[in-house]
Amino acid sequence: MKSTTYLCMVLVALSPVAHGHHTGSAHNETSLAASKLYPSFAQFSLNLYKQLSSAFPGKNIFFSPVSIATTLACLSLGARSTTRTQILEGLGFNLTEIQEKEIHEGFHDLAFKLSQTSNEVQIDAGQALFLKENITLKQTFLDNVNIFYEADVTSAKFQIPEEAEKQINSYVEKKTRGKITQLVKDLDPDTALVMINYIFFKGNWKKVFDPELTQEMEFFVDEETTIKVPMMLGKGWFDFYFDIKRTCTVLRLDYNDTVSAIFVLPERGKEKQLEEDLSLDTLTEWTRNLQRHQEDVYLPKFEVSTSYSLKDTLSKLHITDVFSDHADLSGITEQAPLKLSKVSHKAVVSIDERGTTASAATAVEIIFLSWSPPIKFSHPFLVFIFETETNNILFLGKIANPKEH
Repeated sequence: MKSTTYLCMVLVALSPVAHGHHTGSAHNETSLAASKLYPSFAQFSLNLYKQLSSAFPGKNIFFSPVSIATTLACLSLGARSTTRTQILEGLGFNLTEIQEKEIHEGFHDLAFKLSQTSNEVQIDAGQALFLKENITLKQTFLDNVNIFYEADVTSAKFQIPEEAEKQINSYVEKKTRGKITQLVKDLDPDTALVMINYIFFKGNWKKVFDPELTQEMEFFVDEETTIKVPMMLGKGWFDFYFDIKRTCTVLRLDYNDTVSAIFVLPERGKEKQLEEDLSLDTLTEWTRNLQRHQEDVYLPKFEVSTSYSLKDTLSKLHITDVFSDHADLSGITEQAPLKLSKVSHKAVVSIDERGTTASAATAVEIIFLSWSPPIKFSHPFLVFIFETETNNILFLGKIANPKEH
């Protein structure tokens, strides 16, 4: 029996959506490299969502496709043969249509775009590798990780798990502004490498909600469960589309010119049908048909956190060899063979009325009369947060119960 050392991957995604203020410069050039990730990456995002929704029926779903995909793509740099092919094809890429280098260039470029901040949006994303003290990375792998993913690389005493856990948890806590603590626990002393990806998102609505209009209203979790939630009210002009075929309402709220959120409200009882019909064509239809309408919009305030172990989920996307004794991660190190033991993903999303103080007074539109019925997000709905220049999905989820953390 061959000796196998374990590799543990931990992914961190954090998104308090509507707090804070940050000043920076915007990068407005359309990127060919990041654009090449779409539509493969979008398809991976939808596939992953469907798997998680199926595994956790009736529960809140929220995750960062870009965080998960970035870490797996980074790992693929050290994978060989079928192991590498499964990872890249599991991410949705057709390797006869896109070269591996183009994939890594695309993720590198997307990370650069996300690092560009503005008054409305701040995104911090990054990658880190924690190595067992006696492990030496192959130079090619290390060079590529630095070139494409600019990862922090440091050593950790995995032979003393408590010490390594403290080191990694401190790093994650700092990078996520103290929002995620004690992420890593029960590390195996044989762990050779822990890979971490984090993404931290703050966005101020371009069109803010007036906090004085927020009131308690009913939210229908399912046919038997009704709860009271703080419901925000927005008045004025919004980008809407009513999808007759799928009987759902689509609302877009912008943060700035490059990051937007889309909320999708299916007709009550039609949530499962909508999920089954989710596709690239559906997303394209929604974004192309959005039109400005004068509406009253009710959207719940919420903070939702999720935590997933993704081994089974990724296996259903045919990423299997990397978790087995057949794993070929020989491009990472000359030492004992590696296999992936765990993929954990954590995400937090918080949505409320707030925008920047300077823009609040001028961003609120007051109207005297609404000529159509109000749009109330008062039962389970979908939410997408995406980078609009390349159409890549940063966060994706379903809010089934705004009060369930």
